[in-house]
Amino acid sequence: MSDGRWRRAGGTLIRVISVWAVSTLTLLALAGILPDFQLQADDGDTVTRTAFTAAWGAGAFGLLSALVWPVLVRALLIVPALVLGALVFFLNGSLLLIALRLIPDGRGDANPETAVVVAAVMSAVASATSTALAVRDDDAYRRRLSRLADRRRRRSGTPQTADGGRGGPPGIVFVQLDGVGHDVLEQAAADGLMPTVAGLLSDEAGHRLTPWTTDWSSQTGASQLGILHGSNFDVPAFRWFEKETGTVMVSSRPASALELQRRAIARTHDGGLLTVDGASRGNLFSGGADQLALVLSMAARLGKGRRSRAGYFAYFSDPANAVRTALSFVAEVGREIGQSVRARVRKEVPRVKRGGLYPFIRAFATVVERDVVVAAVIGDMFAGRTAVYADLVAYDEVAHHSGPFSRDAEKVLTRLDRSLGLILKIADHTPRDYRIVLLSDHGQSPGETFAGRYGLTLKDLVRAGCGLPVPRRAQRTRSASEARDAVRIALHRPVAGEQEAEHPAKSSDPVVLASGNLGLLSFPDIEGRATREQLDRRYPALLGTLAAHPGIGFLLVGSQRHGSVVLGPGGAEVPVAELADGEGPLAVFGAGAADAVRRTDGFPHVADVMVNSMYDPETGRVHAFEEQIGSHGGLGGAQSRPFLLWPRTLTDPLDAVAADAPRGASPAGPGGVPPAGPVGAEAVHRVLARWLRELSGPQVPLRQEGFTGAVRVDEPFPAGRPLPTGRPLSDGPVSDGPADAHVPVPADGPDSGDAVPDPGDAVPGPRG
Repeated sequence: MSDGRWRRAGGTLIRVISVWAVSTLTLLALAGILPDFQLQADDGDTVTRTAFTAAWGAGAFGLLSALVWPVLVRALLIVPALVLGALVFFLNGSLLLIALRLIPDGRGDANPETAVVVAAVMSAVASATSTALAVRDDDAYRRRLSRLADRRRRRSGTPQTADGGRGGPPGIVFVQLDGVGHDVLEQAAADGLMPTVAGLLSDEAGHRLTPWTTDWSSQTGASQLGILHGSNFDVPAFRWFEKETGTVMVSSRPASALELQRRAIARTHDGGLLTVDGASRGNLFSGGADQLALVLSMAARLGKGRRSRAGYFAYFSDPANAVRTALSFVAEVGREIGQSVRARVRKEVPRVKRGGLYPFIRAFATVVERDVVVAAVIGDMFAGRTAVYADLVAYDEVAHHSGPFSRDAEKVLTRLDRSLGLILKIADHTPRDYRIVLLSDHGQSPGETFAGRYGLTLKDLVRAGCGLPVPRRAQRTRSASEARDAVRIALHRPVAGEQEAEHPAKSSDPVVLASGNLGLLSFPDIEGRATREQLDRRYPALLGTLAAHPGIGFLLVGSQRHGSVVLGPGGAEVPVAELADGEGPLAVFGAGAADAVRRTDGFPHVADVMVNSMYDPETGRVHAFEEQIGSHGGLGGAQSRPFLLWPRTLTDPLDAVAADAPRGASPAGPGGVPPAGPVGAEAVHRVLARWLRELSGPQVPLRQEGFTGAVRVDEPFPAGRPLPTGRPLSDGPVSDGPADAHVPVPADGPDSGDAVPDPGDAVPGPRG
């Protein structure tokens, strides 16, 4: 017997003994409380004898429940549901009476009514104890889900074929690890923090790791809108001001998300990536899917279409799920408080405040959302959905407040890896083959906040440059948090930003908004986009003050003379049309920065002044204009370098991008250098869409040898970091089924209960 089997057997034995012990204590307590229930002889017994009697009775009741109860339930399936509900209590009490009769010397006794009560309490306690002990046991949940799959197959009348009923075209599951950069993922796999990912990378026939480059707005709103709906045009930041309506658009606000989704669909004339038999789980946008759970844009819809919270109800309708997630939630709150105290005691820098409600918000993101989303994905796989896209926000939330390379963030990566391992194992038991694609929407760049480094916020600096009063003490800038807004939606509370939309700033004051290390300045009383000349006449010191500040890298502002210009330190001024990578104010921001700025400059709702913080290429540091020591939203460092981890049976992402490029276009990137991966979220959408088409028809990649002239896609692990050894958690790629030109049509309606397993079946979420 292998070590793994010994560990599983030992774990099972410990759980059985623990449940038996707790049941024994419960039986003793009930015997002391209930007058018609006894475990002693009429003339009394010693404590030892009474404890032995309780243990015997608890063991006998447990064995009868395990052996007889399944047979009784199967025999009573023909009984109407209402009658069966009453019979359950009667039969459970009957089993307890039998167990008491089996106690030697007849020391156990209870009248029938009391037996029903005792049996109900005993069953509830045993179930809760067993669930609590299995919180971290993925194998137990996997086995239960395997039985669930077999039961559903038999219920549907699907015959068991030689290939397990998996002869149709494969489905695909996209799992987005929010905020995990390419280099962070690679390093975590090399360091053994993510053994599931390391197993995928070590299998030469398995997956390949490819970086991709975000747009200037390196945040979930822009990236996910582009990935799911094919267009993120006119999304300049996480939040921005629209002059014509006086509205502050916030990507994590349901009304704004719904409007952004509507605009993208109108621009592309396409419903989205998931329109054919798709499911969207935990995302900002629906992607056109019928099956929705925790989708922010749908929270703005009223009536029956408002299904964003349906995932919570479906998940927590199972008491086992509720117990497991509640225990993990409490543990995560305690973990965050302990880590925060340790950071303060050690005087770690940089550091931001993590008190108030933040421990609960973090626990919601790292436990509740994760468990609900993973359970929904597993339900989708058992239902045989064609395409599933899910977002796990745990790392992004923790990295904002603890830092992207902190121990806190590393521990979150390890727990996310366990969730991925569970999904991969479940794929072996689903009714169709699945290709698993991991990706991220952006990375994170570390650094002290702008206010922490310089003692004033961007808004203070802008007001000073405009000659307006500045508070003596720097005020905190609201931190953008998808998890915080998700909590508010789950609790039916208004989302941050709605008051801003209803009560915009006075027309005489500039509107200053932050999106990570990207700042946006708008002047409501200037019609249209303000130009440099207008601002110089009204606020002569403003642009010079901003451009010369050491915490600011460059500015983008309109110009009557040049169209638009980029301003930088030392009086640098470059027309946008003449921008080039590696030169002028953009010198340190890397390849593609000039094109990203030019594209944003063409947006109708680009801010009057776009402000990007400084970036130190030696340390990778930026300065967020929000209370975040790990940030994203602008240019500079790892935040602009997310990843794609994809099965090698699919077309290389660069080949997919090249296939969609205009005939005769050069594959070379900026400066004539071939790109390392797709550039922009819209390009990633085209790659994922091509993969969906390949899986629904003949699976013939464009070129097996990869993109001509491109740098190596699957980069090696960092030098000096050996790849962890050991068998991958997945058994390599699943062989392709026979070619099939059709795409399956969903058999169930949008409100189908197959989105998650039945309430009576405990669905595993990853455990904290």
